Amino acid sequence: MKIICTGRNYVEHAKELGNAIPDEPVIFMKPKSALLQVHTPFYYPEFTNELHYEVELVLRVSKNGKYIQEKHAGNYVNGITVGIDFTARDIQDELKSKGLPWEKAKAFDNSAAVGKFIDITPDLQRGNINFSLLKNKEVVQKGNSGEMIFNFDKIIAGISNYFSLNIGDLIFTGTPAGVGECVVGDELEALIESQSLLSVEVK
Repeated sequence: MKIICTGRNYVEHAKELGNAIPDEPVIFMKPKSALLQVHTPFYYPEFTNELHYEVELVLRVSKNGKYIQEKHAGNYVNGITVGIDFTARDIQDELKSKGLPWEKAKAFDNSAAVGKFIDITPDLQRGNINFSLLKNKEVVQKGNSGEMIFNFDKIIAGISNYFSLNIGDLIFTGTPAGVGECVVGDELEALIESQSLLSVEVK
C-alpha cells in the first residue's frame, strides 16, 4: 500500500501559499509508515514548531492499473473519505528555499490521518462533494470537489502514467484554502457533507 498525494489542486490554496497554479497535477508520496493507524494517538512531532492541518478528500484504489485513461479512471476507485495531510510547514519552507524535496515535512510517521470510507456509488455526484474541517468545533476549512483544478479522473490518470496503482492504495486529492496551525490539545474533526468521518486529537 502506498499513499499518493496531490498538491496545489485548489486555486485559492495555491495562492495562500504563494505558489503558481500548476498545469498538471503536482504529485508527491508518503510511505506506509505515514498512515495514522485507527485508535492511535497523533503526537506533535518534536522536529517542528509549525505543524499545519490540510483536509483533503481521499480515494481508495480498488483495482490494479497502469496508463489509465480518464474515461475509465472511475472504475479504479470504490471508496472516498476525508483525510488530514499533516505538514511541518517550517521544515517545508526551509526545504523549498533550498530546492530540496519535501519528504521530511510531509511524509513523516503518522502524517496521514484517514477517516472512515464511504462506498462510491453511481448516484454519488463526484463533482459536487462538500467537505470540511473543524478545529475545536469551529470550521477552519471548507471545500467542494467541483473546485478542484484537476478532478478525480485527471488525478488518477495522471498518477498512473508514472506509478502503477494497486488495490488498497490511497490518493489524497488536494486541500482547499484555509490551512493553518494546530497545537497540542487541538481536536480536529473532518466531514463529508454533514457526516463526521475522522476525529484526531493532537497530543
